[in-house]
Amino acid sequence: MDLRTEYPRSMRVKLAGYIHVARMIDKARSKTAGTLGEYIYPCPMDDRFLEFTGLNADEFQAVASTRPDEAVAAWVRERAKPHSQAEIDQWNEMMLARGPATDEKRAYFNQMRDSIDPSRTDITAWANLLDLDEKRPVPKRTGG
Repeated sequence: MDLRTEYPRSMRVKLAGYIHVARMIDKARSKTAGTLGEYIYPCPMDDRFLEFTGLNADEFQAVASTRPDEAVAAWVRERAKPHSQAEIDQWNEMMLARGPATDEKRAYFNQMRDSIDPSRTDITAWANLLDLDEKRPVPKRTGG
């Protein structure tokens, strides 16, 4: 995958029960191939997954770059810290809802969002901002 000319999968795509893994695979493979472009591997969101699962970024990259998706998923299931399905579901939901944690990050987030579509002030989570930036549909949020 050449991330200089195409987008990685949405972080919403689940693999091995986790969101974000498929996106990490795309980025890890692209880093190995030298086609990462402006993307970062490992980025702070990747780090959150690695911390939650106890996996290592370099090992993940090596596995992702030499095995198909399902083999990477099996490796994640085998090597990740044990968590109940409820804990994994909670982590997935937290990651999808996660917004900027500091004023500095909020200013960056708002600047990025406004440069893509200033009318989308309903977007407050990184997952939605990434999807918007990568031209995936993001339903408008209404109400509170």
